[in-house]
Amino acid sequence: MGKTEFLVQDFIPAAEAKGYACVYVNLWDLKDDPATALVSALHKAIEPKSFAKAWERLKTPLKKIKASGKVAGLAEAGIEAELADKGRLAGTLLMDVMTAFDKTKIPVILIIDEAQVLANAENAVFAHALRAALDIRRERIKVLFAGSSEATLRRMFGRSSEPFYNWAALEPFQLLGKEFVTAMVEKVTSIARNPLALADALAAFDELKQTPLFFRLYLDRYLTNPFEGAQGALNFTKEHVFNNMGFEKQWDDLLPADQVLLAMIAEGASDLQGSEARGRIGASLGLEKPVAAATPQNALRRLADKNIVTRIDRGNYQFEDEAFADWVRHRE
Repeated sequence: MGKTEFLVQDFIPAAEAKGYACVYVNLWDLKDDPATALVSALHKAIEPKSFAKAWERLKTPLKKIKASGKVAGLAEAGIEAELADKGRLAGTLLMDVMTAFDKTKIPVILIIDEAQVLANAENAVFAHALRAALDIRRERIKVLFAGSSEATLRRMFGRSSEPFYNWAALEPFQLLGKEFVTAMVEKVTSIARNPLALADALAAFDELKQTPLFFRLYLDRYLTNPFEGAQGALNFTKEHVFNNMGFEKQWDDLLPADQVLLAMIAEGASDLQGSEARGRIGASLGLEKPVAAATPQNALRRLADKNIVTRIDRGNYQFEDEAFADWVRHRE
């Protein structure tokens, strides 16, 4: 929580003040084609004059490129096979922009937000190309990966079969706490006729699952509707964020087996693949007997792939979003 704001508003200005050129890309902006997102960001920062040309090449239909035969760095004989995967084209353009970078002298920090997208199987070819390009430029290109799925990032850097295995150390992002609340209360006190008690603000922060975004909404409500008081602002905020943040749709989009296991995780259950779990899944499907052992295994994998839960250790999972966990625990 808050990592993107930190990167954009705090980290990048500090890095630029130290003389670094910063290239920021959020792979969620183009989740289905992260290679294009990353190559475009590099081109705009390193070789802006050629960006328009590179972008057109990325957008050009494959058949048109194939017919023209104009793809830098690809042998004519292998062009058809290469163009079968657009990720390889992005890899070629990555080499182009890295060649341009080699002619410069400016140190660069590449900031890849939601980097776990690179761990998807369909992005493996580009991920390998990216690592190779960065490996030989470690002295001049520093890389900061950030992501919202701890489980996927641990796999991305900790599994030997992954392109970025052992490439970077994984550090948890420190969450905001009492200092943040205190600072916000001081701001409110400086502009509001009715000062907000720190004890009320801390209690509200806890009830809002220590989520800065939700707390800011709470403060907005408190300031714009002063006659409601602190409790009224909290009640409004909880109803707004927990009922209208898409939790209902997120729940409805899950398969019955996924819902059962998610409810068990919210309850604090640890045996998610045993007879109780398989029996509850079977009952949810209208079956008279437990489902096969593979069913809860597949459900847990789907939940992790969707960044809904994180595996802490063997058989132990937790929600990525505590607000969603609270919603699941209290849903009717």
